[in-house]
Amino acid sequence: MQVPENGPLHGIRVLELGNFIAAPMASRIFADFGAEVVKIERPGVGDELRGWRRRRGATSMMFRTIARNKRSVTLDLRTDEGRAIILDLAAKSDVVIENFRPGTLERWGIGPDQLTAANPDIVLVRISGYGQTGPYRERTGFGGVAEAFGGLRHVTGYPDRQSVRAAAPIADTLAGLHGAIGALIMLLAKARQGDHSAPRVADVALYESVFMAMESLVPDYDAYGMVRERTAGNLPGVVPSGVYPCDGGSVMIAGNSSGVFGRLMQAVGRGDLADDPELADGDQRFRREAELDDAISSWTSQRRPRDVVAELGAAGVPVGEVYDAVQIAEDEHYNARGMLQSLKVTVDGEPEEVRFPGVVPQLDGEPTQIRWAGPELGQHTDEILGGLLQLPGDQLDDYRARSII
Repeated sequence: MQVPENGPLHGIRVLELGNFIAAPMASRIFADFGAEVVKIERPGVGDELRGWRRRRGATSMMFRTIARNKRSVTLDLRTDEGRAIILDLAAKSDVVIENFRPGTLERWGIGPDQLTAANPDIVLVRISGYGQTGPYRERTGFGGVAEAFGGLRHVTGYPDRQSVRAAAPIADTLAGLHGAIGALIMLLAKARQGDHSAPRVADVALYESVFMAMESLVPDYDAYGMVRERTAGNLPGVVPSGVYPCDGGSVMIAGNSSGVFGRLMQAVGRGDLADDPELADGDQRFRREAELDDAISSWTSQRRPRDVVAELGAAGVPVGEVYDAVQIAEDEHYNARGMLQSLKVTVDGEPEEVRFPGVVPQLDGEPTQIRWAGPELGQHTDEILGGLLQLPGDQLDDYRARSII
């Protein structure tokens, strides 16, 4: 596997001032492809993600995953010395990524003006619940709330029940992706223009990142008066498509394009539906959704998931088994593409082998190797402050005694 020590982003330094998921997800993309990411954490406490979903040990696998390939530096940003160090680090960095509430960096004296004064070439990514401007800018924003405000929660679940949340941090992940894209856009613009007059700051709102994934939610309302509601696990108008029961599991089938629809109906023994001229139209399929789902379910429910996948796959129908973690960990395709990478991490005092998700995207047909899992709290403090900033050892000892680092 390709080891990204000299990866495509080698030579770029990112200063991460974020906690939880959104900003750390953005900086992880840089870290995965060879950039040096310096993650700032509170002394003695660290990123709260270290304690989330932790069954044993001192550090969660969630943190180990999102903070991989990064260097951890402890620093108290509430102190004058801590803020001065941040500006010194910014002077030697290319990108700063933060996800505090709007105005926090300004109150600390390390806002955009101070960062730019320290380094005129710096680019800043700011991730928050509602963005840096607008009437809601000061509201506290977390991913789940952003998914609700952005329209996703209302359409997720069954129509006869309260809406539900997807069991993954969708808003934070999307915001992290937009944050990384924003940083890369600014770096590319700077490189192409030969100067750095603009842009300098990318403003990413969690709710807007969700809203961008809602495709024609508002255009459908304006054009058709349609207010999308919960439609179980399916997208409205995308028929037939969804999860279908099997003997001992379930599968996801996407038979909603006209060509695939005919092949699907033939494969499940319903040539009459395949040949029905009315069903060549997507809107008509939507009107007869229950009928089509019943036809598919009656066929899948009599077969094992792997047999359904084999038969429909041979017929050219997009289909996949609904996997849990065990099935993913054992799947040959995941392993062949480097999407499960084993690393040694300390859990209960002893190093253990744990499989972590791989790097996306692949470059030049080769999976990129993860260098290390999320680090111990403050593991690289002396390396960065003593090496990069050349702070003397006695000064570091003094800062440590006063809990500044």
